[in-house]
Amino acid sequence: MHKVAGPALAVVMALVSLEALAGANELSVVGTGDGIELLRALGAAYSADNPDIKVQVPPSIGSGGGLAAVGGDKEVLARVARPLTDSERALGLISTPMFRLPSAFFVHRGADIANVSAHQLVDIYAGKIVNWSEVGGADMRIKVVRREEADSTLTVLRQSMPGWKDLAITEKSKTAVTTQDCINTVKDVEGAIGFGPFTKALEMELVVLRVDGKYPTDRDYPSAVTVALVHKKATVTPDAEKFIAYVTTAKAKTLLSSMGGVPAME
Repeated sequence: MHKVAGPALAVVMALVSLEALAGANELSVVGTGDGIELLRALGAAYSADNPDIKVQVPPSIGSGGGLAAVGGDKEVLARVARPLTDSERALGLISTPMFRLPSAFFVHRGADIANVSAHQLVDIYAGKIVNWSEVGGADMRIKVVRREEADSTLTVLRQSMPGWKDLAITEKSKTAVTTQDCINTVKDVEGAIGFGPFTKALEMELVVLRVDGKYPTDRDYPSAVTVALVHKKATVTPDAEKFIAYVTTAKAKTLLSSMGGVPAME
């Protein structure tokens, strides 16, 4: 028997890995951009334990896009950041909550601000406060980044954040169409402020604001969105059922908590 050693062994192992990857069944999970980093981490962890299934989490098409894809039998599994409607349930759609993501406000580092009051946030988004110096920050013009009205985080803010129910957001604002678009804009534009689901990754690039002294991960922080998997009983596959079961396990919950998510069952 000939032994394979050194560089040759590495080549063989790489080829074996590629063959295993090529032979894996792909499971695509389409939908919202909220919590996409967490879901990709869950997918990678699951695929590491189940190499016969490769979980794919493609770029956001929104909760509505994911639901339309599963409801129209174009996809098997969706990721969403809002509850199902009665009409969606009537189509046979079933939701499995995975984790809660607090709705965070984040600013460009140059704003030199770390805490604002809920009332100040309302005035900033209404266009009444226009410079960070008015709330103890740098002498820098505030540039508001908002989301479309149907966005899941904005919906949660309107339902839970004081003063946001009927807030008319200033017309002097830029609309970001996805969570990543909002993050990138705030990161690149001096004085910018935006909002979206909280993840630990946000802290690496931006300043996540405390609201009335409360950080998004604090238990009494008022605003959060729940991210769920959605499938249809008539079209769900065994691979999809196994992944749905995995996201509620203790291992998955530990991973979610380490990344800033709050497991839905807690």
